[in-house]
Amino acid sequence: MTQVDTAETGQGGAGRRETDAGTWRARIRRAIRAASRPGPWKRGLVLAALALLLGLLMLLHAKIPNRGIGNLGSLVETFLPWFGLFIPVLLTGALWRRSASAVVALLLPVVVWLNLFGGLLSDKSHPGGDLTVAEQNVNANNPDPAGTARDLAASGAEVLALVELTPQATGTYEKGLAEAYPYHTVQGTVGLWSKLPLSDTQPIDIMDYGPLADTKPVDKKMASNRALRATVATDHGPLAVYVAHLGSIRVMPRGGFWTASRDRGVQALGKAIAADPSERVVLLGDLNGTMDDRAFADITSQMHSAQDAAGDGFGFTWPAKFPVLRIDQILVRGVEPKSSWVLPATGSDHLPVAAGISW
Repeated sequence: MTQVDTAETGQGGAGRRETDAGTWRARIRRAIRAASRPGPWKRGLVLAALALLLGLLMLLHAKIPNRGIGNLGSLVETFLPWFGLFIPVLLTGALWRRSASAVVALLLPVVVWLNLFGGLLSDKSHPGGDLTVAEQNVNANNPDPAGTARDLAASGAEVLALVELTPQATGTYEKGLAEAYPYHTVQGTVGLWSKLPLSDTQPIDIMDYGPLADTKPVDKKMASNRALRATVATDHGPLAVYVAHLGSIRVMPRGGFWTASRDRGVQALGKAIAADPSERVVLLGDLNGTMDDRAFADITSQMHSAQDAAGDGFGFTWPAKFPVLRIDQILVRGVEPKSSWVLPATGSDHLPVAAGISW
């Protein structure tokens, strides 16, 4: 019995030794894996690099060249606010990878984006205002110009600018706005309606007559002139009002971001405004571009955006069903914007915009 017990005891001890050895081998393997696994600062280095590139892209957007690569700089600046959408995407990836380096790298694009656009997130409007102005691209193919005229007349604006007027629809707008606006002028495809007297109305030549001029099918039924100037007689003195519809832009497979017609219009309009002796000037129109685009320097160097100064949010206007860009603008010189807002949709593919200005 004693020998059997000793044998059994010996076999049990051997089994425990083998189990202990297996446990230690497993612990060693786990330790090796843990030691070889990258730490939180070494994980997600690709995500960290992408975050830094995103931040540098937004920070140095003005350095991206336009020449030779299809106006890439203007293309980036047109959609610049939307680059912020990459931040939560990269943050999700950084948290999933538990990457401290990627999270820290994301601080750069966050700070840059907030510096560029954080001010637009708050409501900067103030009560009051001596005059309300409004503008809309009414769309040459608008299925309900009469309804659009009613909606715009109900806006309460003292001065109303319409662009992309066609000869077929102009009479409808004149009839629908006549009661609310006793004064108006139409020059080609743009018009100005006012509750206050107008004078010195004249067309402004901003057209590009080159081989790549705007040739949208809709333009074939529209007159050629796309800008005007008029003087509005207010209780506080004369106000020079410009109405403009700049040339279209296109993304072309071979030509890249084509803006030639619009850019020439910017230059012509900028010269006209610079030469205007009026102390107080307002520009209303569909400029087919955002004010972040460097191409508008000839205008933004002498005027500032009512939306940027006194708006609430980004104020996107196009396309009306899901606005992603603000290409309908109200810019001022010599007057102070008190508020700026986007009006409800009409029958157009653009949303109307309005602003209250003060002397």
